[in-house]
Amino acid sequence: MDLRQQRGMELAARRGLAVAVHAEDQEITADLAQRLRSAGKKEWKDYLNSRPVEAELIAIRTALDLAGETGCRLHVVHVSCPEGVELIAEARQKGINVSVETCPHYLLLTEEDLEKLGAPAKCAPPLRNEGCRSALWNQMRAGLVDTLGSDHSPAPMEMKLSTDAFSVWGGISGCQHGLALVFAELFASDGVMGLQRFTEMSATRVAERFGLDSKGTIAPGCHADLVLVAFGEGSEISSEDLRYRHKMSPYVGKFLRAQVRRTWLRGQQIYGEGLAGEPKSMGRMVMPKRRE
Repeated sequence: MDLRQQRGMELAARRGLAVAVHAEDQEITADLAQRLRSAGKKEWKDYLNSRPVEAELIAIRTALDLAGETGCRLHVVHVSCPEGVELIAEARQKGINVSVETCPHYLLLTEEDLEKLGAPAKCAPPLRNEGCRSALWNQMRAGLVDTLGSDHSPAPMEMKLSTDAFSVWGGISGCQHGLALVFAELFASDGVMGLQRFTEMSATRVAERFGLDSKGTIAPGCHADLVLVAFGEGSEISSEDLRYRHKMSPYVGKFLRAQVRRTWLRGQQIYGEGLAGEPKSMGRMVMPKRRE
């Protein structure tokens, strides 16, 4: 057990703060990567082999043990496997104050996509197999996944160009289309229930978990942060559609049926149809309330 981690969680607990952790055991992943690279391995399947599910589960178990001992509020980010979600659900039943996030790429892509697309689909934890992807969808529909985060991580093109899978920058540019693709699939399959689940994971539960009382819901006294989404025939995502500075996304070629038409921030329209001139309302940091 790392005493620094324990002391950090004890301090966070005393101050009423949540601790977010990346769920991978660094000793395991670093050792496996070193062994594979020493053997001349550098393909995408080798990168996948260096970050097994068990490395994720060991890290989650450690974080849960520390949270249970210290009373710290724990948030486990970008969980890629259903076994991780199960561990967290079991811990919550035992009284540990823990929540779990997954990301659109774990719901939309698989390890086969990584081997096909290469650099645009590299992330950590890595993409998993179809069985994991399907099980995560079921857990999300069952309400076991608390939040949905983009884990957006762009990089200049030169950092993505290498024949060595281990050297390529690991990060997915996904904030433009990832959430919209998940929304479209949920709404198409589950209707209003899917819309409710998506709203909970992308807004309501996020605000509740991190003490953002003015966010996450439509109610008197809350910020009027709204999005108007058109759901219909849609179109195929092309590289020309990307608004990123670095024009790369694993979602190019996917069919998008949900289009954001307008966005309001604190009641002021900041994007979309009907916007006259530059938006007047600008974003600013919202500080959370500390909770015991």
